Amino acid sequence: MSKLFYMNQTKGGSIYITMKRIDNSKKPTPRPEKLKRNPNAQPSTKEYKCLIRVHDRTRKISIIVSAKDVNKFQQAYSNLLKGNLYGLKKKDKKKVVKKSKATQ
Repeated sequence: MSKLFYMNQTKGGSIYITMKRIDNSKKPTPRPEKLKRNPNAQPSTKEYKCLIRVHDRTRKISIIVSAKDVNKFQQAYSNLLKGNLYGLKKKDKKKVVKKSKATQ
């Protein structure tokens, strides 16, 4: 991700980041008949993971972070953002002119 930030700083451009929870829901759940025959085949508790997608105009990166490593990733991600946000431009403030009411 740091290379992506660097390339877009030098050339100019935007980086888009999305984060979402995934639960690996494509795994089938055992049938009730199978659960009755084998009580040890209970579905395990779900451990959610975090999917991070980063892209610019030409490149795409996707990262899957497990639940126990999310804090480490957030620390590294915040340090990366702090180091690369100095190139932002501040918005120009528009001057607001108050018009006085005409007295009649």
